[in-house]
Order: sequence, then C-alpha cells, then structure tokens
Amino acid sequence: MSRIQPPQAPERKIKLEPHQILLRPLVTEKGVHRATRNNQYAFEVHRMATKPEIKEAVEKLFDVKVEKVCTQNRKGKYRRTRHGVGRTSDWRRAIVHLDAESKIDFF
Repeated sequence: MSRIQPPQAPERKIKLEPHQILLRPLVTEKGVHRATRNNQYAFEVHRMATKPEIKEAVEKLFDVKVEKVCTQNRKGKYRRTRHGVGRTSDWRRAIVHLDAESKIDFF
C-alpha cells in the first residue's frame, strides 16, 4: 500500500539576509521584564520569515545560542485621520528564548 505524502510549503524565490529578517527589537516594559527574568527577547521580524530563519539571524547578528522561537502575526490597528479611517500595516513579532549563558544588551 502506498502512502500519501503531506503537501509541502512552496519554495520561496527570495532569500532574506539576517539584517532583513530582524527589523527592530521591541523594547517595552513587558519585554524588559521577560529579558531580565526569563532570558527572552522580542523582535519585529519580516512577515515572510520562518522560525529557523529567525533563529539563524539572531545567532549570527548577536553571537548567542537560541533555544526556541515563538512567532505571532499581529493585525494592524484602525486609525482615524481627517481623510477618513485608515489601517496600519499587519506585522509579525518573534519572541526568542536564549540559552542560559547567552545575553543580548540593547541598552
């Protein structure tokens, strides 16, 4: 009996560089709390970046050891302007869990 293979994700034509994947660190009160207590750091990342690409980019740019990456797709907010209602862009957040010996200094 032959097995049916699960569908695979299509190949992307664009290969992102590490500085294109990590757009900016998210330095918030909650993020600083996570960094000091749990050794977790939050970044705004490219919308098409995958977890392995994010892990590789953080390890290469900051010279640290990454244990795990969690991602969230964030919806844009509606904003009122004098021309009517607009919407901010959707974005993606990555929370990076570092090894116990690794640390990133943003300040």
